[in-house]
Amino acid sequence: MSTYRITAIEDVLERSPKAPETPSRKISEYYGDHAFTLSAMREYLTEEAYDHVVAATQDGIRIDRKIADQVASSLKEWAMARGATHYTHWFQPLTGSTAEKHDSFIQPDGRGGAIERFDGSLLVQQEPDASSFPNGGIRSTFEARGYTLWDPSSAPFIMGTTLCIPTIFIAYTGQSLDNKAPLLKALAAVDKAATNVCQYFDKNVTKVVATLGWEQEYFLVDKALYNARPDLSQSGRALLGAAPAKGQQLDDNYFGSIPPRVMAFMQDFECEAHKLGIPVTTRHNEVAPNQFEVAPVFEEANVANDHNLLLMELLETVSIRHDFRVLVHEKPFAGLNGSGKHNNWSLGTNTGVNLLKPGTNPKTNLRFLTFFVNTIAAIHRHADVLRAAIASAGNDHRLGANEAPPAIISAFIGSKLTELLDAVEENVSAGKMSPDEKTAVKLEIGRIPEVLLDNTDRNRTSPFAFTGNKFEFRAVGSAANCAVPMTVLNTIMAEQLNMFKEAVDARIAGGDKKDEALLKEIQKLIKESKTIRFEGNGYGQEWVDEAAKRGLSNLLDTPSALAVWDRKEVVELFNGMGVLTAEEIAARTEVELENYVMKLQIEARVLGDMVTNQVLPAVLDYQSDLLANIQGFMDVFGDNQADAMTVAQRGLLEDLSAGVSATYDLLNKLRTERSKMNELDDAHAVAKGYAEVVKPLMEECRIQVDQLEKLTEDSRWPFPKLRELLFTR
Repeated sequence: MSTYRITAIEDVLERSPKAPETPSRKISEYYGDHAFTLSAMREYLTEEAYDHVVAATQDGIRIDRKIADQVASSLKEWAMARGATHYTHWFQPLTGSTAEKHDSFIQPDGRGGAIERFDGSLLVQQEPDASSFPNGGIRSTFEARGYTLWDPSSAPFIMGTTLCIPTIFIAYTGQSLDNKAPLLKALAAVDKAATNVCQYFDKNVTKVVATLGWEQEYFLVDKALYNARPDLSQSGRALLGAAPAKGQQLDDNYFGSIPPRVMAFMQDFECEAHKLGIPVTTRHNEVAPNQFEVAPVFEEANVANDHNLLLMELLETVSIRHDFRVLVHEKPFAGLNGSGKHNNWSLGTNTGVNLLKPGTNPKTNLRFLTFFVNTIAAIHRHADVLRAAIASAGNDHRLGANEAPPAIISAFIGSKLTELLDAVEENVSAGKMSPDEKTAVKLEIGRIPEVLLDNTDRNRTSPFAFTGNKFEFRAVGSAANCAVPMTVLNTIMAEQLNMFKEAVDARIAGGDKKDEALLKEIQKLIKESKTIRFEGNGYGQEWVDEAAKRGLSNLLDTPSALAVWDRKEVVELFNGMGVLTAEEIAARTEVELENYVMKLQIEARVLGDMVTNQVLPAVLDYQSDLLANIQGFMDVFGDNQADAMTVAQRGLLEDLSAGVSATYDLLNKLRTERSKMNELDDAHAVAKGYAEVVKPLMEECRIQVDQLEKLTEDSRWPFPKLRELLFTR
């Protein structure tokens, strides 16, 4: 066995399982201790400053310099009391993750000493170099200035000894260079649009908040085995590896007992999450071996997204403390379930109402029906943009495979709700509603809670499913920044609600009563959006064929999905809603295309290095021993007798030789095709080439290498095998 592999496996086997540690305090006693929450603000801020920050959070008012200075002073005092020595503006560049530059609180006093300083100007704005982050051509290298601007709606927090201040990131020209700024604009748009529609039902509603509850799936791999696999450490997924005899086919891992070492890790990162005010409550084994899930309580979407990014950092740092490494790649192991990040989305009012939860009477259920049907209509109108929002190299491997939803966007609402929508559609007339029609419709609407009580089934194959009081966007990838799909979802919902409000007002102006106008417009939307609703098995070819008949897109790869952003109507939508300008959209598309190509480039190079430098030498070494074995038989028994005695060795040698030749040819072809693609000028063409030519060649190469793994003596294989990665704890 290769020395590296021996060392890695021995390192794992020597680890004694660590018993779960019970926290010394109740969670409620330390929850949010490392976050400058409203309760901390109330303790440290003056009443004036506190009221200004709350108003800025809820109403978006600007905080003046005087108040900013007060907040900064209190924030420094709070942070230093918890051991902070530095501060940073924590932002979300277009890399998909987060970024930070740490500065110390100290400032020389001119007498050989130092004082701690942190004022409003440092809190509100900083100027990090913008040229080294992805910008899609918005900024040139010599135009490096960018600004990070404080987001008061998300609580500052302490990581280690650093005070982290959530911020947006913009260019000198004011154009967005991050994922947070568009999300905030989309949330403002849906707030305004939904509040306007809520006025039909309750004049007390003055604000609507989009909520998000994410479910983060991930894999754990022992650190030693991870370090012995260049593909895992450099690309996040196993680029080669024969499937183990036992995978997930027995369904014995899902919700199974959590191994003690994993439990200790979970309790550790959950404790860290709770200190930061991240309300994680759920943990369990997922379907695949060594796959797990963590989920929180719902929060306002912007805060929830910040918390998800923070949790992903915690997973990484805490896992290392426990000699694990976390894999959040959407498909780290072929043939097993991939990892998603289900985005559970809803809308809530300042009066405490979930707009996607039925009420107790026809009026509140008409409100529910309004927002429920408008959501479906928004998905129907902009399904392709939602697909573009979840596009990535990793998610391309996951969508449509092993319990992941397909790339075809559809909405699942369940058979009972389907029947109810059909009944509402049929019972609304084009003209004035008769008393019988009004009674029929009210009866149908009145039984919504009864319909939902025991009939909100879940469809694991649906990318967008209604689950009782929310929609679950299941197609989001585990490594994704939730800000991107949430920006799209809230933007298209805002546009749809604006259109709905305009149409209903026109009907009222034409003489319809309010309820009649609402129902007629709902009926129209039910009819128009029928094609997006699907209740069956999204995995089957039947659905692919049916979706094509319905005119639904099946964008199978990232380049095809990202091309949606170039459509005129998409640019007009986001520009018109004030969320993204045409230039910002073009820049993001270019960044995503470059990111897609670079990830496949890295994978192809890592695969080539592993096969050329480690796999083929190991196989050739084994072939040499087989040849020596055959020659030994010939020397002792002679050619004729040895031929009969070495049939197995010769057959094995022939299979290995064929595999080596095929692999070598594929590697040469892979290098040639990569070179061709890299010479293309158009970003879309390069990405398409990698998707349609380079990626299939990598898969062909993997098939050959995995077959060589099965044929080669186990002790010679240079890497930890999948059975070791998945079952060695």
